[in-house]
Amino acid sequence: MKTIRNIIILSLFALSAARCSFLDVENYTRDMQQYDSIFLKETTTKQWLWNVYSSLTDAPAFNSGGTFYASDEMVWNDSEQACQKYHNCQYSSSNQLWEDRYAKMYIGIRTASIFIHNVAKCREVSQTEREHMEGEARFLRAYFYYTLLKQYGPVPVVPDEGQDISLDYNELAIPRASMDECVDFIVSDLERAARILPTEYASTWIGRATRGAALALRAKVLLYAASPLFNGNTDLFNLKDNEGRTLIPQEYDASKWARAAAAAKEVIDMNLYTLFTVRKSDDTVPLADNVPTANFPNGAGDIDPYESYAQLFNGETPLTLNNEFIFMRQGGTADVNFFVGRAFPYSHKGANDMAATLKQVDAYYMRDGRDKDQASEEYPYYTEGFTDGSTNDPFVPSDCHRMWLNREPRFYASIAYNGCIWENGTADQSLQNFRCNYYRAGQDGKQLSRPYNYPLTGIGIRKYYNPDDSWDTGGRTTYKPQPEIRYADVLLWYAEALNEIPEGAEYTFNNVITDQPIVVRRDVAEMRKAFSQVRFRAGLPDLSDAEYESVATFRDKIKRERRIEFFMEGIRYYDVRRWKDAETDENEPIMGLNVDMKGSGTQKERFYTPTPTQISKVFMAKMYLWPFSDAELQRNTKLTQNPGW
Repeated sequence: MKTIRNIIILSLFALSAARCSFLDVENYTRDMQQYDSIFLKETTTKQWLWNVYSSLTDAPAFNSGGTFYASDEMVWNDSEQACQKYHNCQYSSSNQLWEDRYAKMYIGIRTASIFIHNVAKCREVSQTEREHMEGEARFLRAYFYYTLLKQYGPVPVVPDEGQDISLDYNELAIPRASMDECVDFIVSDLERAARILPTEYASTWIGRATRGAALALRAKVLLYAASPLFNGNTDLFNLKDNEGRTLIPQEYDASKWARAAAAAKEVIDMNLYTLFTVRKSDDTVPLADNVPTANFPNGAGDIDPYESYAQLFNGETPLTLNNEFIFMRQGGTADVNFFVGRAFPYSHKGANDMAATLKQVDAYYMRDGRDKDQASEEYPYYTEGFTDGSTNDPFVPSDCHRMWLNREPRFYASIAYNGCIWENGTADQSLQNFRCNYYRAGQDGKQLSRPYNYPLTGIGIRKYYNPDDSWDTGGRTTYKPQPEIRYADVLLWYAEALNEIPEGAEYTFNNVITDQPIVVRRDVAEMRKAFSQVRFRAGLPDLSDAEYESVATFRDKIKRERRIEFFMEGIRYYDVRRWKDAETDENEPIMGLNVDMKGSGTQKERFYTPTPTQISKVFMAKMYLWPFSDAELQRNTKLTQNPGW
């Protein structure tokens, strides 16, 4: 089957461009086919477009970019200690660690721009197909700019028509655009893309950009622009261009939240996307008594919350049956199984070096939606003791610590606690259904002979793991795409943005496609309708009226829900920055369990004592934005460094 993941072609264009900065990217066309001949033919025109898609490889992913592993949700015990370098701010303009994507994103931007300006020459395809391909290139160009924006803040916007490389090098230099200018350019590209892109493709082309993807990315960009980091942030008053112009708006503008809400609503109103669910079966774990039993999305009575969340990520369900993924990265542009292999237990040939933090574990709710510190008698939280044959919990086998009991389904689909079962779908049945052992000297625990092959916190990760996955001899892995934008994100953007609209204020915007008015205000019914779907899919009760009515309380609920729902999706790192929460959330020790304790005698219980890991975590205000490299500052004499660097 042809899909986007097996037709992406890394052409000579990209191989040559990878050696250029964005200021002289046109050089790679020397001694090659001229654009006129390239874009006359359908084959070479489409090869160019696939090459634009290939630049997705250089955006943050499981197998590229440390920001995936630099948040407070996990730690990576890698031999190069790159994770620790991110946490400790051991990076600078002269040492970028893995973050070399700045020039690469501009290569993607330039190849997209060339395509946009030349695709009309291809008469071997229909006008409709040319428009669709132009829309894809505009979406990708916007995505590349967004990738830069969220990491560096405002960046130079390259002239759409390209540059005359015969000019003096200093004349080619481009200053940083303002935040609003960057957002306007990205949004304009996405709106133009949305008007000409199809709503869907045939199943053989899953993964290509659609109208929904363009509208959803637009909502995401507008949400960033509305967030505290970029909306009236006086702490960044000194972020200026080469002529001293302030690049971050210094006045707070509440209408930006309204615009983001309206953009999210446009995606919702397409009625194309739904949260992925798996139907209830005889094996479905009963819901807590306070969870509505109405059919989804009005309750969780007809779904299996655990399987709904687990199968969303583990490749069990064909993408054609998953209406939650609005845009995803596949094949060469992402490698989810790279991550699964790193998290898989060492005793069965995994690297075993990915770990969830105790802070992430504690964020998960109990089965009835309570915090663990306010747990109910029906679903208690235990701080000591181990399960035995009399324990009646479908997710926790015997001889596991009781702290793992009574958690919400997303916990069990995401966290590999000590003693949990890995099905390990190898052909050798004797290797199946093994239990991980994270105690010191245990088969998957800390040992002097392998200092990097154990989870530093004593808590593993199993999100994206499929029961058929195995790294043992004769095993195989299930293909999984990397979710980039999914419908749960859109629902939570909408609820978050509505919550921030001032009480009594009302804003009207026009739908990009239909031009019909969209009216938004802080509407609790709308917030509940969006937010509760995510909760019900997770098998949790809805919030109370009082929690929706309070702006501050609901803001905290949104933040926690996003932390849980989007665990290990590359979102947390940027969320805490756009909220300006990183100075609190990332300025504390990384906590785990006491991995120096063995699984016998009194040490067995002491293993579960909250303990700081060997990785310290610091956060300074300058870390809200990444530094530009010295090389880029030298190439572009009008590029100004971010504050503090």
